[in-house]
Amino acid sequence: MTITRDDVLIWIKDYARVVEENHIMLTNLDREIGDADHGANMRRGFKVVLEKLSSVEEKDIGAILKSVGMTLLSKVGGAAGPLYSTIFMKAGNTIGAKMEMEVGDWAQALDAGINGIAVLGKAQPNDKTMLDALYPALDALKTAINNGSSCGEALQKSAEAAHDGMLATIPLVARKGRASYLGERSAGHQDPGATSTYLLIKSAADVWADC
Repeated sequence: MTITRDDVLIWIKDYARVVEENHIMLTNLDREIGDADHGANMRRGFKVVLEKLSSVEEKDIGAILKSVGMTLLSKVGGAAGPLYSTIFMKAGNTIGAKMEMEVGDWAQALDAGINGIAVLGKAQPNDKTMLDALYPALDALKTAINNGSSCGEALQKSAEAAHDGMLATIPLVARKGRASYLGERSAGHQDPGATSTYLLIKSAADVWADC
């Protein structure tokens, strides 16, 4: 089984719904260690993504993902705009003109997005950023694929690892972004970027469960 272009469109729409349902929670998390705008910014960005999706829904997966990335870059404020844009742009460039992809293609796309974020944000694991959810998600995905897990099983393991990575940010002291200004006071708070990223990975796992 494969992940089709239509599956990708359903995922983007589902994540927009998830952001809508969780934007207050995301903003409350950001209020503790950031600018209290992460949820509002993500909500605004994905509303515009939905508005523009019909103009690209007949195109290939790469073009769709790159369109999402460009929209987020222009509509999402703060650090989240460029970072989330990078995920989608790099993923789109990696997948290219395919109309369907294997779970291994998704792993390569996620890998490219993570590398792009690491370069852009100059962040590393345990810096208390979205990478602390993304790196475990990618590692678990690759391991599951190599162990012969089905597409759906691999995606589920990836989501579980992202969840654990998200929770692991709570005791960390932030070393990047607005939260780093708080120093030791940033410990004890869950990173909002890692949280929205976990929700992104979980949405893909839920929507593509039967891939």
